[in-house]
Amino acid sequence: MIKAIIFDLDNTLVDFSGLKQRAVRGGVAGMLEAGLQADGDAVYRRIFEIYEEKGWEYQTVFDDVILEFHGKPSHKFLAAAIIAYKKSREASLVPYPGVYATLINLMKRGIKLGVVSDAPGREAWLRLYQLNFHHLFDVVVTHSDSGEFKPSPKPFMLALDKLGVRPEESIMVGDWPERDMIGAKNIGMTTVFARYGDIFNTRHHGGDFEIARVSDILRVVDQLSKGHI
Repeated sequence: MIKAIIFDLDNTLVDFSGLKQRAVRGGVAGMLEAGLQADGDAVYRRIFEIYEEKGWEYQTVFDDVILEFHGKPSHKFLAAAIIAYKKSREASLVPYPGVYATLINLMKRGIKLGVVSDAPGREAWLRLYQLNFHHLFDVVVTHSDSGEFKPSPKPFMLALDKLGVRPEESIMVGDWPERDMIGAKNIGMTTVFARYGDIFNTRHHGGDFEIARVSDILRVVDQLSKGHI
């Protein structure tokens, strides 16, 4: 019997990749409007190169590109970038279609809900509050809580311990095979690959199930309740 479902946050509940792209575009436009003499597309590409190197939550990426493209720090360009980035991000932070209704449906079934995210605690909670999701989850475990990234078993086990359920009574839903699927499967959880959030065109995700939209998790729960896997 499934007693709990744990979701990854970014690219599982919210289109984080799309949000990041639109927010960065906004930040770049803000710098150019403030007078930065540079090719916007080149700045945009460089920002994502830095993100790939230092992580998508890297906080001083605009400082880095201003130094590279302007030759020295500029509080004017930095302020323009940050304000434009935040405005674009706030406008773009929306859940995938059907997420809210699906979570409410699961709650009505008596299933406990959790989030396990590699994002820093501050950033994860800011997204959850802006989405108005903060009251829907029984537990939220971020990298700040566990100190380890998935696929380490620690974040998964911490969430399950707080929920009071065993791995075999739970489902992990995520978009990253190497972190979400492998990490959860290694401790005995049922795994569900969120195909709709996959940005790598993954062919072999290793999950027990695959869903094309968030609401499909309801079908998975029904199948498991009937003993079909």
